[in-house]
Amino acid sequence: MSSKTYQMNQSYADSQEKQKMLYKRTLIIISISQIFGGAGLAAGVTVGALLAQQMLGTDAFAGVPSGLFTLGSAGAALIVGRLSQRYGRRTGLTAGFMIGGLGAIGVITAAIINSVFLLFASLLIYGAGTATNLQARYAGTDLANNKQRATAISITMVFTTFGAVAGPNLVNVMGDFALSIGVPSLAGPFILSAAAFILAGLVLFVLLRPDPLVIARTIEASKQESNRLGYSADTEQMVNKRGIIVGAAIMVLTQIVMVAIMTMTPVHMRHHGHDLGEIGLVIGFHIAAMYLPSLVTGVLVDKFGRTAMAIASGATLLLAGLISAIAPGDSMILLVIALTLLGLGWNFGLISGTALIVDSTDTSNRAKTQGTVDVLIALSGASGGALSGMIVAGSSYTALSFIGGLLSILLIPVVIWSRGSKK
Repeated sequence: MSSKTYQMNQSYADSQEKQKMLYKRTLIIISISQIFGGAGLAAGVTVGALLAQQMLGTDAFAGVPSGLFTLGSAGAALIVGRLSQRYGRRTGLTAGFMIGGLGAIGVITAAIINSVFLLFASLLIYGAGTATNLQARYAGTDLANNKQRATAISITMVFTTFGAVAGPNLVNVMGDFALSIGVPSLAGPFILSAAAFILAGLVLFVLLRPDPLVIARTIEASKQESNRLGYSADTEQMVNKRGIIVGAAIMVLTQIVMVAIMTMTPVHMRHHGHDLGEIGLVIGFHIAAMYLPSLVTGVLVDKFGRTAMAIASGATLLLAGLISAIAPGDSMILLVIALTLLGLGWNFGLISGTALIVDSTDTSNRAKTQGTVDVLIALSGASGGALSGMIVAGSSYTALSFIGGLLSILLIPVVIWSRGSKK
């Protein structure tokens, strides 16, 4: 680090006013990138299963695309976390979005040449964009205090909504555009993904200066230098590990339930005569519920606590599973309600779990730990996505929804354990 950079970083550590200004600026930049990132991730969610179904000619593997890009996001989460820990958020997040954009271009190419192998390989790479979009939520917390963290997470997630809702509702437009240039219609949304992920990366590369994680490290180092703490490091580490375990468990369970039901809903709707516009509308409501309530959710998590909102997550996901199980396949209203509740339950779980992870780490291990936890989240999503198609093929969408709803109840003993361990 040059002396000029060191002096600039130190100037932030010495000035609370500059810290507050950088915190607000970071939230704005991350939020702008999230608009593009949200649009990028929506394509795979909306038409990934349909594209695989079309190319493979069977429903049994329709859940594989979701499994692949969530599996790819697992590896990307680890890489982005390590890069962020070593070089800062700007480097890690920029690299992740750019790789995701390349993956989307690969999916388009696979559809043009009808290569299933290239499709699956590209979906793995496309997962980097999904992982990075989630990892970006941590960047807003680097300069936040304990009572701002959930709110900071939620602010960035709210802005994801603008792109994430627009993406599914542009399915027909992008499909028509793709056909006009000689590309299969189901690959059209991935054209949007490629452009959106690359733009998100460029926004962060150009504007995320100074890096919030680097400044947070400088601030922490300055505090440690002037304030030598006398309590046991072992006790603090134990509390941190507990928080990490609970936060990760909350996010893993909500991810499995959400991905499994969401993945097979477009296929379920297609079988009941719904067109792409109707499928896009339902998924649009779902993704809006995943992100739009975030601002309120963050305030609730900061006010009422992480565990209370985790219980709310489990209850909401249970209700979503039950409604999607009993809803007639031709009922748009009930499907919209079920998928909206599914997104809302995921939102409660992600923000409460993320806040617990941030609470339980410091700048010396934060980005690395966050990346590792997001690997678990991605792997759980990959499992849910891959198994969902097999469950539906072997049984029904109703059975899948019931299983997902019942699985969400496991959040309650996790929360009870975390509360009991604090006594």
